[in-house]
Amino acid sequence: MKQHFEMMAAYNLWANERIYDAAAALDAEALGRDVGAFFKSMIGTLNHVLVADRIWMKRFTGEGDAPNRLDAVLHTALPALRIAREAEDRRILAWISGLDEEALSGRFTYVTVTDVRTVSQRMAPALSHFFNHQTHHRGQAHTILSLLDRDPPSLDLIQFQRTPAGRAFS
Repeated sequence: MKQHFEMMAAYNLWANERIYDAAAALDAEALGRDVGAFFKSMIGTLNHVLVADRIWMKRFTGEGDAPNRLDAVLHTALPALRIAREAEDRRILAWISGLDEEALSGRFTYVTVTDVRTVSQRMAPALSHFFNHQTHHRGQAHTILSLLDRDPPSLDLIQFQRTPAGRAFS
């Protein structure tokens, strides 16, 4: 099970690099343009993924800053957002690599953001949600690139698994 989550953490970093590289080709107006996505724009969507990752990492580890709103905007400029994203991806990789099978099969307890209640949950299913959530919103960012007449990069997991970094998990 640990190897699966290590792969997902490495995939997360790879996919984020690709989506941020594509977003870097957009000007400030295009980055902020409301295209009707759930978090409105590319910058809103990329902020949400970082916000949610920070919330979950605070739940998992008890450490770090966790916004109290899912639509919080941490950075309005892409370069600053990217620096924060890269730091969070390194944090995720390091934390996952430090887990053992006992931790993965254990439980943790946290307080939700939206409806403020205490939840106790098994770690492995929560990690599956964590990585699936990132993929879901990167898919929205991918669509935003298409709506802005840009060619979005392939973010398929199988594409990652065919890279040198991904082959380590094959």
